[in-house]
Formats: sequence, C-alpha cells, structure tokens
Amino acid sequence: MNTSSAPTFTLLVLLPLLAWRVYSRFRRMVGRQRLSRIRPWVTLVIFPLLISLLCFAARFHTERLWWLATGLGLGSILGIYGLRKTHFEPTKQGLFYTPNAHLGIALSLLFVGRLIYRLVEVYVLAPSMPHGIDDFARSSLTLAVFGLLAGYYISYAMGLIRWRFRVLRAKRLRESQASFAQPQ
Repeated sequence: MNTSSAPTFTLLVLLPLLAWRVYSRFRRMVGRQRLSRIRPWVTLVIFPLLISLLCFAARFHTERLWWLATGLGLGSILGIYGLRKTHFEPTKQGLFYTPNAHLGIALSLLFVGRLIYRLVEVYVLAPSMPHGIDDFARSSLTLAVFGLLAGYYISYAMGLIRWRFRVLRAKRLRESQASFAQPQ
C-alpha cells in the first residue's frame, strides 16, 4: 500500500467511529439521563489529565497556555450556567437529570465544527505535511476550544456529584428521622 492511500484508508475507517461518537455525544447532551455513579468521576480524572498533557506539550509557549486557561475559565462559567439550567429529578428508579438542550446543541456543534475543520486541515489543506500529536498543542484555537469543553465538562461533573451527594444525604436524613419517629 502506498503512503498516499494510507491516510485515506485511515479516514474511511475512522469516519464511522467519529460519526457514532458525535451522535452519542449529541444524544447525551440533550436528553434525559440517568446519573451514573462513575461517569462524572471519570470526567474528573480524564480531563485534568488531558489538560496536564497539553500544558506539558505547550510549556514553552505561554501565549498558548493563556488561550487554554481562558477556555478553561469560560468553560467553567458555562458549566455553572448549564447546571442552573439543568432539570434534576430524584425518583424511586434513580437520579435523573436533563441538560439544557440549547447549550448541549451549541457545544455539540462546536465539537463537530472543530472536528470537521481539523479533518479538512489535515487531509485537504496540507496533506503532505506530517501531522503528529504535538500539532494539537500548536494551535491556540484548538487549545481554547478544548479548554472551553474541558472546563464545561469538569464543572458540570463536579455539580452532578455535589447534587448526588446532597440528594443521598437528604435521603439518609429522612430515613434516620423516620426510624426515630417509629415507636419501638
């Protein structure tokens, strides 16, 4: 296989996977969801790890780190706003929440737009240039967009965890008060 068809083959293999991930992300951001015990914690581990790796890759370019930090700050504010617009439902079947649809659609479009831009950049505008993992940290725009999404996901996950703890603490308190109120 020659080298010019290898990127095309890779793109054809990855395109269905990317389409599925975009679809699943979109569905997760706009519909009613059961609150998972694990997913927010995974978010709180993965995103700071990715941020640390990006900071390491861009450590000699403080202007790029400022773009990442700005994105993180704006994303955190957006996450707090998203939590205020989220509908929370503690039910007997479990804990559910429905994120704000407009915010979910906007973030999904941002994600898809950046993904399409990056694919066009790699496969159409500069197909002969070598592209590696370091290229991700070279783009201030990419760092800002990633910071925005990471800040949103981190603050949103923290809010979901806090809400879960509050609901479970209130449930335990009600149960303990009910056990004291029953005659022995």
